[in-house]
Amino acid sequence: MKTAFLFPGQGAQTVGMGAEIAKRYSAAAGIFDKANRIIGFDLRSICFKGPAEELNTTMISQPAIFVTSAAILEVIRTKPSGSQIRPDVTAGLSLGEYTALYAAGVISFEDGLRLVAKRGEAMQAAAKIKEGGMVSIIGLDEEKTNQLCDQARQDELLIAANFNCPGQIVLSGDKRACQRAEKLAEKYDAIKAVRLEVAGAFHTEMMASAAEALKEALQKTDIAEPSEIKIIANISADYYETAEKIAEGLIKQLTCPILWQQCMAKLLADKVERFYEIGPGRVLTGLFRRISRKTKVINVSNADAIEELLS
Repeated sequence: MKTAFLFPGQGAQTVGMGAEIAKRYSAAAGIFDKANRIIGFDLRSICFKGPAEELNTTMISQPAIFVTSAAILEVIRTKPSGSQIRPDVTAGLSLGEYTALYAAGVISFEDGLRLVAKRGEAMQAAAKIKEGGMVSIIGLDEEKTNQLCDQARQDELLIAANFNCPGQIVLSGDKRACQRAEKLAEKYDAIKAVRLEVAGAFHTEMMASAAEALKEALQKTDIAEPSEIKIIANISADYYETAEKIAEGLIKQLTCPILWQQCMAKLLADKVERFYEIGPGRVLTGLFRRISRKTKVINVSNADAIEELLS
């Protein structure tokens, strides 16, 4: 039976994430301690105690989610009962793709953490250049969403940037264009439009300066060639074939749409039957329910879930 490990992206963070896991499992505590040494500030404390305002910033939430996901993964890897739970393929939503690369063994924990810290910092800086936003459109297909985009755009930037699951597509672009889309959504029979609390227009050309900063960081990073464990790319919904393509994909990811629904459809078509969401929250578990009701995702987001999995 083919197995996939799925890793969440930005938005999955909550104050307290990882605290009980680190208390119960020394392997997880070791990952948080290691992260603090690498990143140079007390990320562990922000994850465990907040404040929420700090945890929710782009530059903090991205490394925080990466480290919490890696801590859970470390417990699974180091417990004898976890030896049977190994992925054939890994996937991560946007930021989660870095955890997927780490889980597949193509980047080290140190490099992964440094990259996501740089990514978060660069995206937050890019968001300050021009006011952007994102709005989730619920209940429309791709054609209707594109029609809504066309009307709301008005010579400003607005694109469909996240294809999450059937009936959930996220628009991203100029803040005013997002506001227009929010107001027009009802006209196109959307169930609702939800403004996302994000710093800027992620996955659009408004993140071009962040992509340049990330490119510089990637040039100093060792990426191994994919081997036994496959990694699926957000931007193409296909498997990475080379280390060079991985670096290209991570850069493009900042300015191009995220094809999560298509990624999951590819895994299902390739006969992946067992899925684990590893990391804080239940976002991917919820999205998958809309993609395939027949397939169960095992959510591993807290200490009790880890214990149940490994018992």
